[in-house]
Amino acid sequence: MPVLTTRKTSHSPPEQPAVRMLTIEPESAGQRVDNFLIRVCKGVPKSHIYKAIRSGQVRVNKGRVQADHRLASGDVLRVPPLRLPAASERRKAPPQAFPVVYEDDAMVVIDKPSGTAVHGGSGVSFGVIEQMRAARPDARFLELAHRLDRETSGLLIIAKQRKSLLALHDMMRESAGRKFYQALVEGDFVNDRQHIRKPLLKWLTADGERRVKVDPEGKAAHTIVTKLQRFGRYTLVQAELRTGRTHQIRVHLASCGHAIVGDEKYGSDTVREQFARIGFKRMFLHAARLEIPHPLTGEPLIFEASLPPACREVLHYLEQDK
Repeated sequence: MPVLTTRKTSHSPPEQPAVRMLTIEPESAGQRVDNFLIRVCKGVPKSHIYKAIRSGQVRVNKGRVQADHRLASGDVLRVPPLRLPAASERRKAPPQAFPVVYEDDAMVVIDKPSGTAVHGGSGVSFGVIEQMRAARPDARFLELAHRLDRETSGLLIIAKQRKSLLALHDMMRESAGRKFYQALVEGDFVNDRQHIRKPLLKWLTADGERRVKVDPEGKAAHTIVTKLQRFGRYTLVQAELRTGRTHQIRVHLASCGHAIVGDEKYGSDTVREQFARIGFKRMFLHAARLEIPHPLTGEPLIFEASLPPACREVLHYLEQDK
């Protein structure tokens, strides 16, 4: 299998795989180390990059870091030899246009469908960002400002400038603005409004699958849940993220006995199978509303995305089944 090496002329002998030491330039300051590596290690599967980070092969200023570590100008990044996929394994992302909710010179906000990853990796050859780049070959810059789980639908921001990307990253990290999701959960959610404050810790299963659990050693997490509509055995709720931890809404709701319908990791297999029999084969979690200041002008912006048809049909079914 080929490996990532420094480019040589056609007359030079093949270079042996070697560690690279990169000094971070000012324009890359503030970027996550995983996103930086994905950009500079073109063609390397994201699963290889994340494995190298987890194993400590990637280092910043000689120290181990997590994937979400933010790089600073002047940092020295150790990049290990990373394996490229064989030619037979490579798949080019097909161009795909997604529904645009808002667009200007700084960013584009799309309504992501369920079942589409935001980026390639972990068994997925490509995602939203690769498909958008393929659909917009003249775009000089397109980068994810934040992420949504593959089965989550709704509002996703893509930055079109480095300046707007850094501002959006700061905004997300500081929980500026407000993010609202709608979810159908198991059980009768009695409280009209509930604050869930439980620390969350990432962990890996024996086969390397990423999971999250409530744990005192985890990072602080805060979700505000508001009841929208009761269906007896199920409830439609709104979840507002006050922090942005991985799988936060999913784990917080499941920890309270109200797992999201269709959630393969934290929900009930029996419930998922029941909904699959009526044609609903996804997780009922939708990023419905974003309230943020514009990353460059500070102008207040509100974006909304209606529930997808499949979700609306499930609610109609539950209404009839009351």
